[in-house]
Amino acid sequence: MTGKIHIGIGGWTFEPWRGVFYPDGLVHRRELEFASRKLTSIEINGTYYSTFKPASWAKWRAETPDGFVFAVKASRFCTNRKELSGAGESITRFIGQGMSELGDRLGPINWQFMATKKFDPADFEGFLKLLPREIDGVPLRHALEVRSPTFKTAQFYDLARRYNAAIVFVDDDGFPVIDEATADFTYARLMRTEEKVATGYPAADLDGWAKRAKAWAKRGETYVYFISGAKVRAPAAAQALIERV
Repeated sequence: MTGKIHIGIGGWTFEPWRGVFYPDGLVHRRELEFASRKLTSIEINGTYYSTFKPASWAKWRAETPDGFVFAVKASRFCTNRKELSGAGESITRFIGQGMSELGDRLGPINWQFMATKKFDPADFEGFLKLLPREIDGVPLRHALEVRSPTFKTAQFYDLARRYNAAIVFVDDDGFPVIDEATADFTYARLMRTEEKVATGYPAADLDGWAKRAKAWAKRGETYVYFISGAKVRAPAAAQALIERV
């Protein structure tokens, strides 16, 4: 069986997108409504810095169509710490802020770690044990975005596999490239968009990512986000990839 491929961008509020992605004159409050009908997923980035009330999550669900899925970037207070296994209270606060209001719109949670965070097997497993599998009856799936080369080891891959946690594939020179099947879904962040290229990535590169996304989908649902790089081109890159898959 082949899993569904979800493709999108990070966030939906970015001024340079107005007149490029968003039509001139579109009111700000309708940006999510518009974006969710041009893309199939969005990674919510604001949750890395702030918490939101349940009403906000419910509003986001109401503004998006059936089949659309959000990924959620985890709070920095959970991951930017010396001892990850001590993050229990922060994780409970983050998970419990109201994201269950998304219901079937809720996709994976991306737990992003700083480049200075090195792989400590015991501490990292302690962290994974803290990650809940559901909230208010809504299933939770977890992705791990690591940025230290110390994580390029079979011991980490086996640990992630034991807890059905995906290791985020990142297309960027500054981070370790890990493409390991450790969960029943795949999570990728593509970070090389170029402003001089209308579709962010050249056509040949997009063809290659489409082929790779289809290969990932053979092992389960796949989430691909165009993040960073020339952010102004991210929506065009996502739309171009959607056309190819």
